[in-house]
Amino acid sequence: MTNPAPELDFSGLKAVFVNCTLKPNPALSHTQGLMEDSVRIMEDQGVSVDQIRLADFDVPPGVYPDMREDVPGGNQAADDWPELAERILAADILVIGTPLWLGEKSSIATRLIERLYGLSGDTNDRGQFLYYGRTGGVIVTGNEDGVKHASMNILYSLQHLGYVIPPNADAGWIGAIGPGPSYLDEGSGGPETEFTQRNLTFMTWNLLHTAAWLKASGGFPAGGNSSEAWSDGERFGHPNPEYR
Repeated sequence: MTNPAPELDFSGLKAVFVNCTLKPNPALSHTQGLMEDSVRIMEDQGVSVDQIRLADFDVPPGVYPDMREDVPGGNQAADDWPELAERILAADILVIGTPLWLGEKSSIATRLIERLYGLSGDTNDRGQFLYYGRTGGVIVTGNEDGVKHASMNILYSLQHLGYVIPPNADAGWIGAIGPGPSYLDEGSGGPETEFTQRNLTFMTWNLLHTAAWLKASGGFPAGGNSSEAWSDGERFGHPNPEYR
């Protein structure tokens, strides 16, 4: 494959794709089918890609880092999340894939966001919230409306946690509204849809550019955004309400 940007080197980047299909392996996932195009572009650029299908793991609901019974606030006998969180935190790029159900992201995607939120109070080596210095995007599939709605929800959640969201950070495909073929079904037209191909390609490259910028900068710029410093009383120029 011809390198469309030979002057750029993304080989030091790591990406993790989390597929939030409701179906565990080895069941066919249409969301995975679309995600694979983005994976291929990244791997062709030398990016190390990790893939997680969340339905394959025991990830109970909750907003604690560990929901096992021996952890404060935990109430579950098993929780694979701590190990999965390490894989996600090791990546410069997070891409969340989800199918649509009743126009919404999957329940597993909601659970992923909730478990990510459970770590959002932790900080990095700059005193910033833990997810600073990373970038995120979203891929959506289905045969009903809701691609933009689900994308807005997920991308808002990621930026609220601290991820940097580049331009055009979402891509999706839906067939005709109502019962009909899904993305990988024969005759669906999904893999041939130029609109989806373009959006997925732009999303992937923008994630690569953003991740490379952040990595070259040593993370998101420090200054006025240290959670630790704020907790210690620093106000970064915010006017004192007592003197307004």
